Amino acid sequence: MRPYFTRERFGRRQFLAGSLLLAFLAQAAWLVNAELRPGNLPDAAEAARIGEGWKQLHGQGIAAAPIQDAASNEETYLVHAGIENGFDTEHSPLLYLVSAGPLLAWPRDLTRDSAVYWRWLPRLPFLACGVFLGASLWYVARRLCGNTGGFIALTFYCFSPSMLQASAVWHTEPEIVAAWGAFGAVFTAIAVAHTLYAPREVVLWNWRRIVVLGVALAIAVGSQFSTIILLPMSLGFLLYVAPVRRGAGFVIWLAACVVGFVVLYATYFFDLHSFAHGVRHAVFWGATWRGFTVLGVYRQIAIHIGRASPVLALALPVALVAYVAWPRTRYFGNTAPLLVALTFVALGMAHPDLAGAGFLLAAVPFLFVFVSGVLADLLETRYRQVVSACIIGMMAAYVVWNLVSLSRVPPG
Repeated sequence: MRPYFTRERFGRRQFLAGSLLLAFLAQAAWLVNAELRPGNLPDAAEAARIGEGWKQLHGQGIAAAPIQDAASNEETYLVHAGIENGFDTEHSPLLYLVSAGPLLAWPRDLTRDSAVYWRWLPRLPFLACGVFLGASLWYVARRLCGNTGGFIALTFYCFSPSMLQASAVWHTEPEIVAAWGAFGAVFTAIAVAHTLYAPREVVLWNWRRIVVLGVALAIAVGSQFSTIILLPMSLGFLLYVAPVRRGAGFVIWLAACVVGFVVLYATYFFDLHSFAHGVRHAVFWGATWRGFTVLGVYRQIAIHIGRASPVLALALPVALVAYVAWPRTRYFGNTAPLLVALTFVALGMAHPDLAGAGFLLAAVPFLFVFVSGVLADLLETRYRQVVSACIIGMMAAYVVWNLVSLSRVPPG
């Protein structure tokens, strides 16, 4: 039996990647501390999530299906969170349970006096999701475009202002969970498709990946109903990557959908009545194409990408030009993340509400993979030294700029 703790699995590269992820976690924790340092209690949005999750965890109903005291809560946070007749039309109970779950470890009552000790707990799951998404991105980018591409993508991610803000839930919604689920669903589907070339009983052999794909779909859809677009998207990748065994791919996709359904149903604590009512009120599409006719929407998209990573303002145009002009860069490892990112950006433009912000955030990791893949290809040309110097300078300035910006974050 091959040993698990080998240099290939736990070597210098893994140590460097872990160090970058620790730096990401430290920056996100700094943001959380800056917000909570003045002694503030959770804001209205977070308090509503905690309250609904706490209600479900203590057997007093299902979170947001319907919402407790919806009439009074709608006047604050819930009015712009997609609430209809007391039901959350954009989220399942998953985010509510994730927010309130860590508070079960607090042995006392959740009072204002003790808030200084327990107010960190609801942020921990989202900080973990941010770290897990970064680890997933590094693993995927490394497999697609080598070690150099993997570290470029991870550096993009670990110093991304929007990813740090989402992981810390710093004056924003917890969209990081849907982003992690979307990233996992797409690349797990691609990974499953590649295994179909092996001469084995594919369904039984792939049961672990089926479970992972199903859980990823459930996390994404449970965090944002409109990400149900990932179901046909994952099926499309399965059928495209493994055209010789499309029947097996379709069966695997169905099995993953069943797993995802069970996991999503479990977030309702298997309450069929609440589940049926929640699904009936859920908005799984809600897109409008009016945004494509408004110039200001395109400006906001550009601003969002710039906020996601200021260095993308330079690196993304370079990557797109190289992708169009140089056939060598137009392979599946670069094309797939680009197509997914463009799809999510288009869906973000088509959803002028909270779901649009979720799609735009989910597009960012795919843009990082695409740009890092093209830059890794450019490093293999005869201009390697020039390209390498530009990348190092760009990354160094990016890291310094982000750290300086973090140091200037005001309390509260």
